[in-house]
Amino acid sequence: MKKSILILAAGLFVLMQSAPALAQEEVALKESEIAEEAKITFNAGADLVSRYIWRGNDYGNSAAFQPTVSFSAYGITLGAWGSYALSRSKYWVNDSVSLDAPYMECDLFLAYTYKYFTLVLFDYYTPSPVDSLPGNNYFNWKNNTTFHTLEVNLIFDGPEKFPMQVLASTLVYGADKDKDSTGVYGEGTKNNFSTYFELSYSFNVKGFELRPFIGGIPFGSSWYGPEGGVTNVGIHVGKEIPVSSRFSIPICSKLVFNPMSKKVYLVFVLTI
Repeated sequence: MKKSILILAAGLFVLMQSAPALAQEEVALKESEIAEEAKITFNAGADLVSRYIWRGNDYGNSAAFQPTVSFSAYGITLGAWGSYALSRSKYWVNDSVSLDAPYMECDLFLAYTYKYFTLVLFDYYTPSPVDSLPGNNYFNWKNNTTFHTLEVNLIFDGPEKFPMQVLASTLVYGADKDKDSTGVYGEGTKNNFSTYFELSYSFNVKGFELRPFIGGIPFGSSWYGPEGGVTNVGIHVGKEIPVSSRFSIPICSKLVFNPMSKKVYLVFVLTI
């Protein structure tokens, strides 16, 4: 009996000694997470892409320069991203008149990240080569004439042990309209709320990052396609090329199929 009491007392003593250490470790972990969220960072860079392919669709029919800048603190990121085609492509103004002009896009985004989830508000802005159109006024936010489109994204980005990414996005305002009386998407007067889902998974093979992906829409849209279905399936293959002990250049290639439009693209991306 005395031996049991001594063993119990010894166990309690060990627990009493280890409890403060465990509590200190937990506090240190929380402080580390808070410090990581509070860290203020500025980022600026650019991609040079052989083709601007977004969610399975070609924008600009050209190589493009895509700069970005962002500011982050306390889990919140505010940034801007753009795409500027390096050659001209054809824009149809109506059924009989077209203009040749380079594709341009300038987007703003606001994101909040908590653990594995990120909520993002995008403002897509794509001006037209026809300067007289009211939508080319950047400050025009009238729903029926603006060239802005707001989108809400929810992203799940899994941990290192389960590197799966899930994206759900919906266009909620602006240049995304429903069908007109003839059944053509984009020509109606009400918001279409075009929605896109994508699933991808990352893994490494001999120093290369491989990320197969598949994405699609539940119903038709002038942004993605005339009906629900898969619009974006393929694989991303990336690698960092070391330049020095402190600097490397990320490059990647993407093989993209769009089953809905029956097109395929092989894209090269250089990040600087």
